[in-house]
Amino acid sequence: MKKLIAYLFVLFLISSVVIAVGPDERGLNAASGVNSDNEVLRARNVSELKEIISERREEMKAELASLKSEKQEVLKNQNTVRLAVHALLAMENLTGGIGKNVSAIARNFNNSVQATIRAEDRIQNRSRIARFFNGGDQEAADEIEQEVNQNRNRIEQLQMLMERCNCTDEVKAMLQEQMQNMTQEQNRLGEVAQKEKTNKGLFGALFGWMRRK
Repeated sequence: MKKLIAYLFVLFLISSVVIAVGPDERGLNAASGVNSDNEVLRARNVSELKEIISERREEMKAELASLKSEKQEVLKNQNTVRLAVHALLAMENLTGGIGKNVSAIARNFNNSVQATIRAEDRIQNRSRIARFFNGGDQEAADEIEQEVNQNRNRIEQLQMLMERCNCTDEVKAMLQEQMQNMTQEQNRLGEVAQKEKTNKGLFGALFGWMRRK
């Protein structure tokens, strides 16, 4: 039994070194969000808003194509929220008195999506050795879960703002569409985090077995 424990301890040290190295996130540096007002285009009418969203969508597609395949997988889904952020900022002048509040929430979403992109990248690039022995990246999963909970509160705030929006039905429909896209992505991220947290690995299973003894 002592030999087994010593052997497992050595394997634990090896897997810890692998974890310490961590994934290379340089490939996602291009996935920048909204950094300043200079980058934000604000629409004067619905036609301009649709054009801005369409152009940003094409930019994101080109950005995605320039990344390595493993980085594309992370960014592909999260681009939904990144596009929604730009849409919400672009419609500030079309949403009447709630425009500034909508933009403030959008900027919080922008910060959040950068955090979840990094955390999901760590999960996707976790080494097989680390995953086998130590299970999922619990820290990254916790980060995603925390952001998801905050974002769900932000979506509720947007819903309340929309209900008193002095804007056209078309603008309301576009705002509702962005909220639906955000909600779907938060649900997906929640599933990613939950799956990662339930993966305890060999050591987690062994320690759980020993505690039951």
